[in-house]
Amino acid sequence: MLLGDSGVGKTCFLVQFKDGAFLSGTFIATVGIDFRNKVVTVDDVKVKLQIWDTAGQERFRSVTHAYYRDAQALLLLYDITSKMSFDNIRAWLSEIHEYAQKDVVIMLLGNKADVSSERVVRTEDGETLAREYGVPFMETSAKTGMNVELAFLAIAKELKERAVQQLDEPRFQIHDYIESQKKKSSCCAFI
Repeated sequence: MLLGDSGVGKTCFLVQFKDGAFLSGTFIATVGIDFRNKVVTVDDVKVKLQIWDTAGQERFRSVTHAYYRDAQALLLLYDITSKMSFDNIRAWLSEIHEYAQKDVVIMLLGNKADVSSERVVRTEDGETLAREYGVPFMETSAKTGMNVELAFLAIAKELKERAVQQLDEPRFQIHDYIESQKKKSSCCAFI
């Protein structure tokens, strides 16, 4: 499930992942909730993701709260060019802790990294907040596709590992997976 303030790029993020395209220009904000499906391969196993795109406006929050409890993973986005969207992350996390399952996978994403010339939220601030809440973090760009697929694949791998994990096996570490993928591409900021 994609969460975050209106205008942070949730719909573009989803379209980039699903279709490999960027929605340029202006478009109508998501009203209520929408979803898309995509099958990905994780460790030679096909995994079907059903990704819910939520409205970021306050007036739709009561609608989206109802979907939190069934979500297995939440990708929480802010816009690196909007201090307000970053400042609102704590409120989003509070709602997540109130309405979502206790073991829900959460990932923090600083979107719009392609417009770093307009950056007002430092990468370090995103890293610090993620560390405080114990969640993985990376910066992304729905426009260029930077780290979009990695975010979803890391979530899919975490969910797959949880589903098949034996009690005596070491637990999959999403942070370690992201770091290993970062080293392969060496283009991203993670904690």
